[in-house]
Amino acid sequence: MQDTPVELTPGAAKAAVASVPSSPLMTTGEVADYLRVKERTIYEMVARQSIPFSRATGKLLFPRRLVDAWLEAQTELPEAGIAPAPPIYAGSNDPLLEWALRQSGSGLAVLARGSSQGLEDLAAARAVLAGFHLLDPETGEWNRAVARSHLPGTSHVLIHWARRTQGLITAAGNPHGISGLKDAAERGLRFATRAGGAGSTRLFEQLLAREGLSQADLATVDRPAETHVDLATLIETGEADCGIGLKAVAGHLGFIPLVTDESFDLAMTRRDYFEPPIQTLLTFARSDIFARRAAHLGGYDLSNLGQVLWNG
Repeated sequence: MQDTPVELTPGAAKAAVASVPSSPLMTTGEVADYLRVKERTIYEMVARQSIPFSRATGKLLFPRRLVDAWLEAQTELPEAGIAPAPPIYAGSNDPLLEWALRQSGSGLAVLARGSSQGLEDLAAARAVLAGFHLLDPETGEWNRAVARSHLPGTSHVLIHWARRTQGLITAAGNPHGISGLKDAAERGLRFATRAGGAGSTRLFEQLLAREGLSQADLATVDRPAETHVDLATLIETGEADCGIGLKAVAGHLGFIPLVTDESFDLAMTRRDYFEPPIQTLLTFARSDIFARRAAHLGGYDLSNLGQVLWNG
């Protein structure tokens, strides 16, 4: 079933902008006022997953930035000569993908600012490709639910990249004898962390919650790591004792696997899927040199690379 976009007249849109609340999160009533529709319509759109929304606090909230990006994506201007999205990969940091983007000659620049930011950039046409790994705690499903909520409409497609192994990275030889996440937390060891918008940060919070913990219970280093490699470097240089990261960056450091089936996937418009940058990347990902690189890094399962997971 296709989602039906909300139609706004220019006057209604202007009035909606004028009445938008100052908070970055809108309630059901506020987003209904913003779009000039009834609250019942908003609930129906949520049921169809055709508007960006969040249940992170137990009630429906609507991030204003994502709603604005969604409105822009739904705008039909066939004769306006709107420029295409810039040739940028946005989203989560993945060492294998970023290497492949360079080596393949895809022509895509890398702007890895985290899974959530990547989806926002794609929805707002600030990038042609977004990579992310976000687990829906309610369904236990990777990426599809969040793709539907952030990229409503019919223009986007979700392609599988790889299954990855994430775990607890320690210093070489695990000198503290860490047995797991709870053990490290209870002993007051220093954790390296990632920035707030990273998918690994959300995964870390979910793993902590399973242990009855939160980041407030931990000793953490002051400076969050921008990438998985940065996190591993903090541990290697002794600035941190451990941290959640990819097996692919652990190298000679200690590694305790915690999640062995994380799905890292790529979203794009259906039109851009067929364009040279993404086709060049996917062709390279089927090469022997790519397979050798993945095996060298470790922690990657490429068996379903390129599979279509969701078609908007």
